[in-house]
Amino acid sequence: MRRWCGRTWSRLWEALRPLDPYRSVKAALGALVIVSVVITTLLALFAMRSATELRVITIISIVASLLITQFVAQSLTAPLDEMTHAAKAMAHGDYSRRVRGGRRDEFGQLAENFNRMAADLEAVDRHRKELVANVSHELRTPIAGLRAVLENVVDGVSDADPETMRTALHQTERLGRLVDHLLDLSRLDNGVVPLHSRRFEVWPYLAGVLKEANMSKGSGHARTDVHLHLDVSPPELTAYADPERLHQVVANLIDNAVKHSPQHGRVTVRARPGDPATGAGALEVDVLDEGPGIPESERHRVFERFSRTQTSEVARGPGGNTGGTGLGLAIARWAVDLHGGWIRVAESPRGCRIQVTLPGVGGVAG
Repeated sequence: MRRWCGRTWSRLWEALRPLDPYRSVKAALGALVIVSVVITTLLALFAMRSATELRVITIISIVASLLITQFVAQSLTAPLDEMTHAAKAMAHGDYSRRVRGGRRDEFGQLAENFNRMAADLEAVDRHRKELVANVSHELRTPIAGLRAVLENVVDGVSDADPETMRTALHQTERLGRLVDHLLDLSRLDNGVVPLHSRRFEVWPYLAGVLKEANMSKGSGHARTDVHLHLDVSPPELTAYADPERLHQVVANLIDNAVKHSPQHGRVTVRARPGDPATGAGALEVDVLDEGPGIPESERHRVFERFSRTQTSEVARGPGGNTGGTGLGLAIARWAVDLHGGWIRVAESPRGCRIQVTLPGVGGVAG
């Protein structure tokens, strides 16, 4: 009975919201008019029953109405004044200004939306600055290395032998990978990458991806000592996805795992059937390495663009190249999102384990 009364009162209170002067500007203005009329009427009655002249009462009522109107108007328009100053500050690049909230009326809702918009703009501006800084940093290193190699050849300091040209080729390939990553992210952000999902056999498909990764070892991440292993169960496993987008996911995960593997380490790509409830052809893919792993405190941001964890800072390839641009895992996440699946850092007794779950036909991973 008490619960029923509570629900009934809540519904009644919500229905009376337009009449609550604290939750509606219209109600506040209506209350202002009513108070002004009541004051004027009371003063007129007082004048009729006393010797006070009517003009004095009129002046008093006008002054009282003006004071009450000024007070109410000031309280109602205060958020608008704050928003005006904050908008001017944002026009000059200061996105840290916020509007005081706490009101329950339409102006309070407007203030909350304004603050949310300001926070989004601040995040976008911060991301833009980080993007420019990180891209500049990533481009500077290979360009400087390539320039040094070419200057040595032109000045006669070193000969244009195969080893020198191979060094220049490595720097050029790194520039190409960075540009490809940026273009891929731009296409994904703009939603111009359609999905062409179809059913295919997982074993020969992943075997082809690993074969390409083995062939690119010398020119890509230059780790020829890492062994790639494929584990698909059952062998006749089939999946329903976009092969090109899935290739992008698996290739980036393999590349990241190889970079962080120890000498003569092993990277395993494991495929299993996904949850049948998410649709026919659901797939679960794990990429495991034997590296230092990812600290739990950093797992939430490894899929962010240009993210660098402590392990990636110490992972270096030949010539002192860092572990990567920090875009590979971000691309993998966006490609998985296109499928309606999810990607995460899963628990593993050793190294790092990245788990990808893709739904099947007409499904969405939970």
